[in-house]
Amino acid sequence: MAEAQPYDDRDGKIWLDGQLVDWRGANVHILTHAMHYASSVFEGQRAYGGEIFELTRHSERLHTSAKILGMPMPYSVEEIDQACRDVLAANNLVDAYVRPVAWRGPEQMGVAAQATKTHVAVAAWEWGDYFRNKERGIRLDIAPWRRPAPYTAPVHAKAAGLYMICTMSKHHASDRGYDDALMMDWRGQVAEATGANAFFIQDGIIHTPTPDCFLDGITRQTVMGLAKKRGIKVIERTIWPEELEGFEQFFLTGSAAEVTPVREAGPWNFEVGDMTLDLMNDYSKLVRGQLSNS
Repeated sequence: MAEAQPYDDRDGKIWLDGQLVDWRGANVHILTHAMHYASSVFEGQRAYGGEIFELTRHSERLHTSAKILGMPMPYSVEEIDQACRDVLAANNLVDAYVRPVAWRGPEQMGVAAQATKTHVAVAAWEWGDYFRNKERGIRLDIAPWRRPAPYTAPVHAKAAGLYMICTMSKHHASDRGYDDALMMDWRGQVAEATGANAFFIQDGIIHTPTPDCFLDGITRQTVMGLAKKRGIKVIERTIWPEELEGFEQFFLTGSAAEVTPVREAGPWNFEVGDMTLDLMNDYSKLVRGQLSNS
């Protein structure tokens, strides 16, 4: 479904290669390497009350992703942190989504990219809940595509190319009336949703897939810390689809999704229970500075 206002036709400022430019003028050439060969990495982070949650960790991960893809970053972590803050201020945003992105430019065309330069931009905009009515619990389809094996793709980079199968799986789910899709990995084990990590609850214990072929999300790590602070045991392990029948609760975590309960995934149903709602509330307080995770 198209949004009311396209993202290339908005008022405001975007930070592009070291300076703030007019939103509509933040453009790249059609022969940009990233457009043809997916040589791009990005981050997604949220600001609450004017402060970007875990900003430096996101900027560090952007650097790590670029390094994995062999893209030299022209700006330090500290400079990217400041660019994110500058974009937030320039657009008078308090609660917002912030998107840093780095890509190979148009200096060379073809699979080889040694002569390209790494370009960097940061944009920010108001963005409410990623899922509508998430408190009720969302419905997940089972994705027809699987997360790739670590020996076939740079699975620990937040690389744009890895999200192609996520988009395809999301569209497949939407066409069938679902909110999102649960993805398995190349072995058939439970992995994640199209843009969020998965957690399951059984008998007061949280179980979550080992992130060996997908991102160990910053929100994922944060929520695991919140659970342990409550004295809840968290187990990272292999989870097979047939185990889903025995889980009582299921929720997703991500910078965009935050903490989102799941009430249905394929043929399996779950309750939106107190433990999930408590962690959703804890996360909401934490990101707004009302709760410590220490």
